Amino acid sequence: MSYLDDLFGLAGRTAMVTGGSSGIGLAMATALGRAGARVILVARTPSRLAAAAGDMSGIEVETLSADLADRADVARVAERSDVDILVNSAAVNLRPPLDELTDDDWDVTLAANLTAPFLLGQRLGPAMAARGWGRIINVVSQQAFRAYGNSGAYGAAKAGLVGLTRSQAEAWSGRGVTVNAIAPGVVHTPLTEPVFADPAKVAAHERRAMIGRNGLPEDFAGSAVYLASSAAAAVTGQTLFVDGGYNAT
Repeated sequence: MSYLDDLFGLAGRTAMVTGGSSGIGLAMATALGRAGARVILVARTPSRLAAAAGDMSGIEVETLSADLADRADVARVAERSDVDILVNSAAVNLRPPLDELTDDDWDVTLAANLTAPFLLGQRLGPAMAARGWGRIINVVSQQAFRAYGNSGAYGAAKAGLVGLTRSQAEAWSGRGVTVNAIAPGVVHTPLTEPVFADPAKVAAHERRAMIGRNGLPEDFAGSAVYLASSAAAAVTGQTLFVDGGYNAT
């Protein structure tokens, strides 16, 4: 096991996971913690943070309540200069038809989904680079690459996050900080409850996935540990599709 510990172990590292109180963020945070990292969960609701931390038995966990659509909250979160691994999983998923998309919808979606990862990266990325080691993982979306289901501001923000991933990789990979994105398929989480309330849509998405089912949060445990570990030291600027083949059909 020492070989696998050397390759994938995260002992001594500190991982911050935004959107870490539920869904994909919580699954990734739990996996990083089980691989040895100390975990900082960031989300809006203190009660959900407390419940998530309580479920992470045997993992050293800290929680920070913050609204990442609020720049003051982002600045407060970014004060944690001890972060070695940053996972940007928090998202706002407002998707009315584009004709009905308001300026406020646009602003809050871009603030949470794109500006917050940028601001956190601007503070934490250089600190990682100064130490010579770091990992940033940005959770994007199929809608960064194709339009369906009222992509609107959400698709635009996630497409921007794919571009930001490449820009951050260019800036910091030469100093030991790899930056990659993960693109989920259709995954049942609190963010996607409106989709999963429609059985016909659920079935259509299942048929499109090559594995014959929609995604589950636990599908992202291995990819998070891999991209955060020494195993992925030469992987940067990439988007990894964890989607059961959805993107390939």
